Amino acid sequence: MVVRNAIALKEKKPYIVKTPGIAGGRPRIDGHRIRVQDVVIWHETMAMSPDEIADQFDLTLAEIHAALAYYYDHIKEIRRDWERDKKIVEQSKKRHPSKLQDRIKTLRG
Repeated sequence: MVVRNAIALKEKKPYIVKTPGIAGGRPRIDGHRIRVQDVVIWHETMAMSPDEIADQFDLTLAEIHAALAYYYDHIKEIRRDWERDKKIVEQSKKRHPSKLQDRIKTLRG
């Protein structure tokens, strides 16, 4: 049997890309600087739903779910990047302490 009125499906879009020089070469949502890691942090750490993330950052649900799917397929890679970033932040805080925090401590005595 021949289907004459078939509807062509949209070509799959690569939602997640890695581009050297953009977002540190980390996996990100195509067309944005939002990394997969960012979506995971918002979803897991900040308890934001995919709908909330999509609304707040002007993304589609497909992009959010693609980022989460990528994460579940590459957990070790994303978590390794996440831990590396946390270490960098901690080192930076040690090298460059907050002048505001120092001032507050001084004022409180």
